[in-house]
Amino acid sequence: MYLLSYIRPASLAQALAFLEEHPDARALSGGMTLVPTLKQRLAAPSHLVDLTYLDELKGITLADGVLHIGAATRHAEVAGSSVVKEAIPALAYLAGMIADPQVRNRGTMGGSVANNDPAADFPAAVLGLGATVVTSARRLPADDFFVDMFETALAPGELVVAIEYPLPLRAAYQKYRHPASGYAVAGVFVADFGDRVRVAVTGAAPSVFRWGDAEQALTADCTEASLAKLKIDPDLLLDDERTPARYRAHLVQTFTRRAVAALAPH
Repeated sequence: MYLLSYIRPASLAQALAFLEEHPDARALSGGMTLVPTLKQRLAAPSHLVDLTYLDELKGITLADGVLHIGAATRHAEVAGSSVVKEAIPALAYLAGMIADPQVRNRGTMGGSVANNDPAADFPAAVLGLGATVVTSARRLPADDFFVDMFETALAPGELVVAIEYPLPLRAAYQKYRHPASGYAVAGVFVADFGDRVRVAVTGAAPSVFRWGDAEQALTADCTEASLAKLKIDPDLLLDDERTPARYRAHLVQTFTRRAVAALAPH
């Protein structure tokens, strides 16, 4: 690792001021990607600004049909929350399926969303539920937040503060886990809002995305049968020797059907 300084701000305002003053500093929230990147000498920030101790970025509340989760809330806390299990059971299930216990007890929801790793699970829930990403400067709809591999709409120095999830009638998440890391090779989040169905896919492409054809079919008829003839274009997906694009397409189609099958009955 390169020589750097570690900063633990006392408030969000102090963290933002420090990041503005030091453009080469990086925010640290969990560090599940950043710390390995530093170890491999692929990044050289001047400072690490630790956000994980800020109470302003923690907490889970439910009010007026919206589930509000602070960005520094750890995966394990989301998975174990009785509030989340009651409001959006699929979100608690997703959090409990992330990687391994070490990652779940250290990684944070905000860090996962801000990092936008192609294989991350939380982006599928954020996009699938049509959540709002609350930042230190504005409120961003999920459809406008995720841009490309490891790229989001966040401006330099802008931090994710919380995620606000609208409550669906029912939702489900299913994924094919990488056998070593537990990350998503292909994961599908399906959310039924009654008048519309949203389908978000993670793991299979450079960034999380919505599968529009599946959404249209499921909005008309939210059953596995409505997906029978749907195919996803492999050219849209990642392609490598171990997981060719055609196989990823098969996984997306398979796990979309499984997610629909896992939806609670009306």
